[in-house]
Amino acid sequence: MPQSTVHCLYRLVFAVFLAAFSVHDAVALTLKPWKDDLFGYGTVVETADDGTLRVVDYQEMRDINGRDQIPERRVKSAYVSTAVKKAQKNLTLDTPAGLLDVAMTGKSEGATFTVIFIHGRGGDRRLGNNDWNFGGNFNRIKNLAVQNGGVYYAPSVPSFDEKGAARISGLVLRAKALSPDAPVILACASMGSFICARVVRDPIAVKSLSGMVLMGGAADGDYAKTPAFKAKLPVFFTHGDSDPVYAANDQIAVFRKLRKAGIPTRFVLFQTGGHGTPVRMTDWRETLNWLFAQKG
Repeated sequence: MPQSTVHCLYRLVFAVFLAAFSVHDAVALTLKPWKDDLFGYGTVVETADDGTLRVVDYQEMRDINGRDQIPERRVKSAYVSTAVKKAQKNLTLDTPAGLLDVAMTGKSEGATFTVIFIHGRGGDRRLGNNDWNFGGNFNRIKNLAVQNGGVYYAPSVPSFDEKGAARISGLVLRAKALSPDAPVILACASMGSFICARVVRDPIAVKSLSGMVLMGGAADGDYAKTPAFKAKLPVFFTHGDSDPVYAANDQIAVFRKLRKAGIPTRFVLFQTGGHGTPVRMTDWRETLNWLFAQKG
């Protein structure tokens, strides 16, 4: 009888330990605040689709001229911490599809999360690694990665076709292999959304992804035919409502198709925002915390 009691006590303690570990694991995927007062969204002027679509107040004079020391060229120093440079390096990685130049910030192995940012036309790894442009928003994601034990990659996409996408798929698989228990998020801006559109058609890469962010991207009218759609991959959209390159309404239509199909999705629309507004204004911490929560 005493032996049975001890055995039951052991099982109870072990169960409590497992529960505590699970809670700790969940907390680890909630990013700590970093300059939220500067980078968080301002006034929400309108909501739709049961609150899953928000229209956020955006004003060029305030959010560019008031935020930057030199408009569109250098943000004010309050938005930046260059201490993060100690944790970043430029690398050339070998993927099954060929070599890929990347800027990497954070832990190369055993990371708590991975974010891969894909630039648009005319960019390279320097764009997503720039501390002082884009309102300091890339400096923020780098700091969020370092302070939370994650890793952030900004690759140079060699082309926006199948060959370029194959190298990004290779990076996704590499990141998952190096940090197998961590979510991998693919974030694509502008023409970089062509890369996202191709990667989500790769069933092997999709299995390694936990979410996707589309920032001022092109609408994918055939997204419903992709492995990512079938897998219900969570998607977070941000877009300027005055974008002259990719119409906001086209992307909203895709968002609503995903939502109707039961896919976890959110949309932030910047009122009066242009094509480059999402890269500057997307709240990385809020976006990533929401995506992490979808995969539990």
